[in-house]
Amino acid sequence: MRLAFVCVQNAGRSQMAMAFAEREREARDLDWELVTGGTHPADHVHAEVVDAMHEVGIDLSDRSPREVDDAELAACDYVATMGCSTLSLDADTEIRDWALDDPDGKAPDEVAAIRDDIEQRVRDLFDEAQAAERREAAD
Repeated sequence: MRLAFVCVQNAGRSQMAMAFAEREREARDLDWELVTGGTHPADHVHAEVVDAMHEVGIDLSDRSPREVDDAELAACDYVATMGCSTLSLDADTEIRDWALDDPDGKAPDEVAAIRDDIEQRVRDLFDEAQAAERREAAD
């Protein structure tokens, strides 16, 4: 299973999603590949995002936004976009557009609400992907 978390700058929402996905993968003891990136990556992860994730025990201070391309995403089973993408991948890739607010420049309580929403969406995506994996194994 391969999951990707994508936004334009890869400096906020997709970085939070990736961190929660890494934690979820470990908690569920899964051997899944995780990808994150942006179509036009920023120079650094937004400071308010680093602070919000620090509040829940996740350190993003050493992360750097990176570029991701359609070929890399087309190799994924699921791609979650953060509400800022116009991806058009083939039918084999399940795309989830989460339509999240951009945390850049937002107040700490607003960033925390976005963070918490992302955490739940990541859990839900893992539940969905695991269920699909079980169905495939049963067929």
